[in-house]
Amino acid sequence: MDTENDLEISRPVYEWTARAISVVKKRLGVNITLHHGKGQIEAGQIFLFNHFARFETFIPQYLIFQETGALCRSVGAAELFRRDDAFSNYLRGIGAVPNDLPGLLPFLAKEILRGRKIIVFPEGGMVKDRQVLDSEGRYSIYSRTARERRKHHTGAAVLAFTLEAFKAGILAIHEARDLRCLESWTERLGLETVEDLVAAVRRPTLIVPANITFYPIRVSDNILRKGVEFFTDGLSKRFSEELLIEGNILLKQTDMDVRLGDAMAPAEVWQWWERQIFSRLIRRIDSLDDFFALKRDKGRWDERLVAMCVGRKTLRVRDAYMREMYAGVTINLSHLISRLILMFVDKGQTEVGYELFHKALYLAIKNAQKEPSIHLHQSLKNPDAHTGVVDGRCPGLEQFMSSKACSQLVERDPERYRFLPKLCEEHEFDRVRLENLISVYANEMAPILAARQAVEKAMNAAPALDDRALAHMLFNDELDSYAWDGQCFSDRRCEELNRQETATESGEPYLSVPEASNGLGIVLVHGFLASPAELRAFAKKLEAAGHPVVGVRLKGHGTSPWDLRDRSWQDWLESVRRGYRIMSAFADRICLVGFSSGGALALHLAAERPERLAGVAAVSAPMKFRNKNLIFVPLVHGAAKLTRWVSSFEGIMPFLPNKSEHPDINYRNIPIRGLYELRRMVDELDRRLPDVQCPVILVQGTEDQIVDPKSAEMIRGKLGSEEKTLHMVPSRRHGILNEDIGDTHEKLLSFLASLAASASTDELMESV
Repeated sequence: MDTENDLEISRPVYEWTARAISVVKKRLGVNITLHHGKGQIEAGQIFLFNHFARFETFIPQYLIFQETGALCRSVGAAELFRRDDAFSNYLRGIGAVPNDLPGLLPFLAKEILRGRKIIVFPEGGMVKDRQVLDSEGRYSIYSRTARERRKHHTGAAVLAFTLEAFKAGILAIHEARDLRCLESWTERLGLETVEDLVAAVRRPTLIVPANITFYPIRVSDNILRKGVEFFTDGLSKRFSEELLIEGNILLKQTDMDVRLGDAMAPAEVWQWWERQIFSRLIRRIDSLDDFFALKRDKGRWDERLVAMCVGRKTLRVRDAYMREMYAGVTINLSHLISRLILMFVDKGQTEVGYELFHKALYLAIKNAQKEPSIHLHQSLKNPDAHTGVVDGRCPGLEQFMSSKACSQLVERDPERYRFLPKLCEEHEFDRVRLENLISVYANEMAPILAARQAVEKAMNAAPALDDRALAHMLFNDELDSYAWDGQCFSDRRCEELNRQETATESGEPYLSVPEASNGLGIVLVHGFLASPAELRAFAKKLEAAGHPVVGVRLKGHGTSPWDLRDRSWQDWLESVRRGYRIMSAFADRICLVGFSSGGALALHLAAERPERLAGVAAVSAPMKFRNKNLIFVPLVHGAAKLTRWVSSFEGIMPFLPNKSEHPDINYRNIPIRGLYELRRMVDELDRRLPDVQCPVILVQGTEDQIVDPKSAEMIRGKLGSEEKTLHMVPSRRHGILNEDIGDTHEKLLSFLASLAASASTDELMESV
């Protein structure tokens, strides 16, 4: 039998555990993010967590200790303490106590008064199916032992209210200046001085509901389960399921969002007569155990009255903190996918086309982003992580739909998703995480009304969403992406280099759609180190000529050189693809117009032969560079990577100074990684040029100081196009499009006019 003396926390064990978790965390796949307000952990005393995995039983202590240095008590299952072995002793050393400890609540109350923090799991056990709402929308959970649904435990509420009543009584005694009584209680509680007692009871007993959300949850096999099975004579189904799910959380890339809700002070202002009764009783009893043992139907009238004062508030507060705990769910893409699938199934639809499903999912994301009450996972905040959803090209969507978890629930054919009967089957409580993860995700987000409404509105609106409205939403994602990247690369690491930058023009992308369109849309692609501002003046001329125009922002540009350092040339090309996707809603035919490396990227996309492509205009596009040092960029970049692996420095030469023709637009510092990616992009273009079949115009300065003028001839010679024109413009400048040297604007406008006329002729012939 455990006693208080057996349960003393060992600070050395606690500190060792915190260090061990910190070290192990770096080598495992779980990424822990703690969301909390300033001073919230310091002020909180009772922390409540939901329970889905074993890790939740020790991670909260570690996080609280890391943030505040405070030691915690946690309540664990009694079976973990049955044997006097090393593991049980370790649990005791880090502050865990069994849930059947005699006098558990008064023991925890004393710990709070001594400055300890308490961790409680009010669900009472792991809620593997995540089902916390019953059919009538009330909070309840499944009890494995009782084999029925039950309400959540009230222990935390009883602890908080009873302790608050005790505190109110002690303060009344203090106001009456009954020093003898205060000294007696100081000794009983193991405090040093009366001042310590008074300070402890003046602190409000704050309950902090918290939620832990894992993403993604995987059911594929893992080495942990295989290893345990190898060394044991088979595994029970329950244990095998737990190792599959929780081993993947631990060993594979998984985000663990720990979110603290608003702290709740359970004690309202006590009536004066209540405080007097509390103090009267405290003078008479000998311990907190007696105070917590009060019953409504037993004892003297004052004892019954105190029990009634505390008890009448307990259920209301229990329901309030459970609502707050579940409201802290971090909504991720899998939640929205799962809820959407089950909504289609509930409406009797066993299949749905890809286009409609992806539109509805995209709208659900946009709806959720507008609702401030929904806590979104990072992947739903960063546009780059979900923009591809609308076309089914999103890594998170693909990971979910192709996972083992969905293999027997959703089938994919060439045109649609098919929802299989197993989605609607009943599953054993200990098997549901393996057999119906869609249901688990949908259950987890069920308490979030705003999230459910976001999906429902999206499902209803998706069939009527036209291409132009969708394109405007996608363009807004581009604006959000620009703001997101700017924020991400404005921290202390980037601050010094950012201060050196000279660019003053906005790096935002832009979209212009004239009322009287000529049917030929333009995708403008700026050059390396620049931003959409580089071609804005030409964009205005295009719009005046009747062309819808989108000025794309290549990833890594217009924000910080550090941003560019983290991007690949494929990221730049994807930016052009997104611009093309947007323009497809506003034009029957599209021409890609690119400057410098933007011209090379335009040719790259043309080699893919996208629908509606009318032609390409590439100005000062590179194949060879004047700067011979670019030959050595791959070597320097490799050396820099090697240096970062073996030291804490950023590399041999992470950035080079840039002498720009347009310092108000271009980066002042060039990342070596960016030059390396530029070289790779140009090398790949050399291979892809024969695949370009559309009409192409090339414009090149004769004495360009950055791009070797021979590049234009090299490109023209390898193009697969039958219609290809080259204009050499007398100039020593590189920026002939920006500065409109040699009537470059007019040459391009003439080419575009011919494409527009050709498109009109084709349409006329088709109508005939």
